[in-house]
Amino acid sequence: LLNELIESIGLKREDVYISNVVKYRPPENRDPTDEEKAQCMPWLKMEILIIKPKVIVPLGRHALGHFFPKLAISKAHGLPQKVSDKLTIFPIYHPAAALHNGNIRQPLFDDFAALKKYLET
Repeated sequence: LLNELIESIGLKREDVYISNVVKYRPPENRDPTDEEKAQCMPWLKMEILIIKPKVIVPLGRHALGHFFPKLAISKAHGLPQKVSDKLTIFPIYHPAAALHNGNIRQPLFDDFAALKKYLET
């Protein structure tokens, strides 16, 4: 689904850099613990420093929580959050959420369409 979403806005998978808050899959696909997130944070921070992205698109609540711990993905999705003159955070639901909850599928595609418009400005 992620590839389909990326292609829906005219990009290719190789056009975007994809990373994760936690660099491994927690056992039984459970949510990562705060400790696991903290252990992996130096890698994510280094990736951001090296790449210097203009826009970061956190997919889902765990990724959003890294940037805005108190912001709910259900309230923030599709709304760009300007962090500085050089960086905007554009939160979107995680594609896996749409696989578990069909009601999220359309908002997910709508958010990617909004992302496309944002990137074109």
